[in-house]
Order: sequence, then structure tokens, then C-alpha cells
Amino acid sequence: MIKYLLRRLGYGIAVLVGVNLLTFFLFFSVNTPDDMARLNIGGKRVTQEQIEKWKTERGYDKPLYYDAAQAGSQKFTHTILWERSISLMLLDFGRSDARQAVNIGHEVKVRMGVSLQLAVPLFVLQVIVSTAFALLLVFFRHTRIDFWGVVLCVLMLSISSLFYIIVGQYFFSRLLRLVPIGGYEPGLDAIKFLALPIVLSLLSRLGGEARLYRAMFLEEVGKDYVRTARAKGLSEPVVLFRHVLRNALIPIITSAGSYLPYVFLGSLVFESFFGIPGLGAFIIEAISGQDFAIVRTMVFLGAALYVASNALIDLAYTWVDPRVRLS
Repeated sequence: MIKYLLRRLGYGIAVLVGVNLLTFFLFFSVNTPDDMARLNIGGKRVTQEQIEKWKTERGYDKPLYYDAAQAGSQKFTHTILWERSISLMLLDFGRSDARQAVNIGHEVKVRMGVSLQLAVPLFVLQVIVSTAFALLLVFFRHTRIDFWGVVLCVLMLSISSLFYIIVGQYFFSRLLRLVPIGGYEPGLDAIKFLALPIVLSLLSRLGGEARLYRAMFLEEVGKDYVRTARAKGLSEPVVLFRHVLRNALIPIITSAGSYLPYVFLGSLVFESFFGIPGLGAFIIEAISGQDFAIVRTMVFLGAALYVASNALIDLAYTWVDPRVRLS
């Protein structure tokens, strides 16, 4: 187990280094520090002196990859790539490139709390509702309930999440005036602002998840151990919950676990449309403002969360099925 975890840690570090290098290369392939300075300073008449001052203040006054004017190892260490990479690996995210130069670490900490308020209830409800709906369809398999349930799943997964947002805001906020159309307030008031995004996000993913789980449950109900359980006189609900659900947990954990990074990083679409100041909205603002400091931080954190969630999924396999061995 320890060897496995150490090996996964080594793989994870290699992935993070690769992600950092690729992000840096791609970003500066389409942007230059001068472009970033012009965008952040703003205005039509930006002088070269203003650009150089902005680059000096933000640490972009060095070569990107290689400094031929330096001697020895400083040819590589006296560069933007080296300085930014080292600080990132030490989890020193620094300040944003925007005019306000906000502390990225503090901003991530505050906004992650907001994103978690939206994503944690959604994640729990998503797993429970999708699993329950799929088990219901399997319980009524080969009946009209199963048929129309599958039709409903196909319809739900065929509709864009943007359609759910627009219809939901119009129906629940404009017509019925049950919840605010957007915005956010801390404390208990956050419930009325987050209720609609949670419900709409749940509906937008329910069709695909329930159809996937139904297919996995149907594969299990045809196996010998299920027939043996029925032959012992167990009722169909007991067979489904005690035997079928347990043996289908591995693919469910894989599917649900792949969503874990979004629990922390927030939803780009829903946070932007509902004006929720979480990490999803933070990423959108950074991309539109070509803020490299924030973009590389969020890409790095996203990659780290994916590495961690995959390791957790592997560990969960051993808990669900004792036959699984990590080696």
C-alpha cells in the first residue's frame, strides 16, 4: 500500500510539472507580456514606459525560457518560467496580474468556500437521486414505467444545461418569484440563492447519470448470484439494495469520483449565469482578462485535484471490493 501511494505521488508530481510546462508554453504562444500589459493597463494610448513599468511590477521583465545575458545556471533560473514554476510548486500563488493585484491564495480560499456551498449538496444529491432513479427503473424493468423513464433520461441528457438555466430562471424567478434570479449572500441567506442552481444542475446531469447506472444495474441483475438470492426467497427490493447495488458500486464510484474536482473548483457555467462569486466565476474572469497568474494557478489546482481524486477512487475500490489489491 505504501509503495503504491509513493508511486502515485511520484506520478502525480510528474503530471503537475508537465501540466505547468504545457500551460506556460500554450499561454505564451498566443500572448506576450506586452499584450498582457496593454490589456491590464487599458486605454488606447499606452506608452512603452507604462508597459515596461507594469512588467517590472509583475515580474514579467525577464526572458520567458532562456536568458543568454546571464552566466551558468542563471541562464535558466533568471527566467519567468523558472521563477513562476518554483513559486507554484511551493504553493506560493502570488498576486494576480490584474490592476487590483489581488492575493490569489486568499481569493482561492474565500471563493472555494462559496463553490463548496453549491457543489457539495449538488454532489450528494446527484449520487443519491441518480442511483435511486436508476434502481426504480430496474425494479420496473420491461414495463411502461421503465420505457418512459428511459425516454425521459434521453430527453434530459439531450438538452443543453443553458436551456435548463434559462427556463428555470424564467419559470421559478420571473413567473413564480420563488427564488432570486441571481446573486449571492453569505450565511443562511445563501440557501435561497443556491437552491435554483442546485436543482437545475441536478436535472441537467440526471438523465446521463441515471441511464448509465441503469445499464450497470441491468448487467448485474442477470448474474448467477442474483438468481441465487431470489431462489433463497429474498424480495426484489432486498436483492436490488443488498446485492445488486453493492456489486455495482465500483463503476458508480468511478463516475462520481470523476466529478470530485468540480466540487472544489466550482461550476463555470452555473456560477457565471447566477452571479455566484465562486472559483468557477473566478476562472472565467481570469481567462477574459488574460490573467496568467490566476489561470496557471487554477489549472495547477485542477490537475492536483484530479490526481488526488483518482488516487482516492483507487483506494475506494479496495474498500468496496476486498478482492481488489493495490500493487
